[in-house]
Amino acid sequence: MYYVPDGTEKCGFYECTECGSRFLDLRIAPAIVCPYCGEEPDMELGPNDEMPENTETAKLLQMIEGEDVEKYDTLLSLAITGGDEGWI
Repeated sequence: MYYVPDGTEKCGFYECTECGSRFLDLRIAPAIVCPYCGEEPDMELGPNDEMPENTETAKLLQMIEGEDVEKYDTLLSLAITGGDEGWI
C-alpha cells in the first residue's frame, strides 16, 4: 500500500486526531478530512434528511519534499503491512 504516486515531489504528512492514522496526501493544507475515519456522504438522503458534515480531523504535521517523499512513503507502507525491515 503506497500513499502517493511514483515521482511525487511534494506532499503533506498528516495525522488524524480522531483515529490516530498517519498518512501522506498530495493535497497540502493545514487540515483535511481523514481518508480512514472521515464520513462518506450518503447519496440516498430523503427530503427531510440533512447532509452529513465532513470534519477536517487530519492535521498537517510536515510538508515533505524531494527524495524524502519516497522514503516516507516506503516507511509508512512497511509499518502498515508489517514488511521486512531487513532492507534498513
